[in-house]
Amino acid sequence: MAINLTEKFTEHVDEMFTTESKKALVTNRDYNWTGAHTIKVHKVNTVGMNDYDRLGTGENSSRYGALGSVENTLEEFTLRKDRSFTFAIDKLDKDETGGVLSGASALARQQREIIIPEVDAYTYDVMCTGAGTKVTDVTLSNENIYDEIIKGTEALDDAEVPDVGRVLTVTPGVYRMMKKCPDIALDCDISAEQKLSGVIALLDGMEVVKIPKNRMPENFGFMIAHPVATVAPTKLEEYKVHQDPPGISGELIEGRIVYDAFVLDNKKKAIYYMENKAS
Repeated sequence: MAINLTEKFTEHVDEMFTTESKKALVTNRDYNWTGAHTIKVHKVNTVGMNDYDRLGTGENSSRYGALGSVENTLEEFTLRKDRSFTFAIDKLDKDETGGVLSGASALARQQREIIIPEVDAYTYDVMCTGAGTKVTDVTLSNENIYDEIIKGTEALDDAEVPDVGRVLTVTPGVYRMMKKCPDIALDCDISAEQKLSGVIALLDGMEVVKIPKNRMPENFGFMIAHPVATVAPTKLEEYKVHQDPPGISGELIEGRIVYDAFVLDNKKKAIYYMENKAS
């Protein structure tokens, strides 16, 4: 008999992705589910400015100019990553560990060690590929790292990306360069909540997040991103425990995770990606 624990653990899965997955800092959840594997994102346009016709002598019926239309367009995205896992917990192992090998702890461990690193790596790859600005011809060093980061912030400034919410993502190797650069003064006086989410310092008002090299694209240098640019839905589709199935003395665990990441075309300028050219 299979015990379906999907609903029971869905909230726990969301909580772990919020606190342990670093992608939560650089993506947003401004979407709605429209189906099992489909989300919709609202996209609202704007209108241009006109010269006010004080005398009403223009061709338009209104002194305010030609009438424009503000519309809400719904973009639909279908999640492409449908992943699963399965493992067995022997009855004696569960008894001898005092319940450490239980359904809840097994799922938490699977998330922490397997699922979250995979989802993070995929999300960062999508963001780097879809970045509005990509620089690939610079080799980073202790001497130029600060200037290159400032070029990134200038690019976001010119694209009118909000200052508040920007995140600087680096690998441990690049973070070491930053520590050695005489032009960089890192502000490490950050709140406990920021530390819990993965922030290690502040630079130029941006939160600095250090991500393991194996979760990033090859030759990753750094990325400056605002969460407004990327949506990254993740959903626990199934989590079932089979008690004493044929051939197993204990529990058979089966799970299914659906996820994806999408860079919004009208917001991609909020991502600046620097590839570290091999020297």
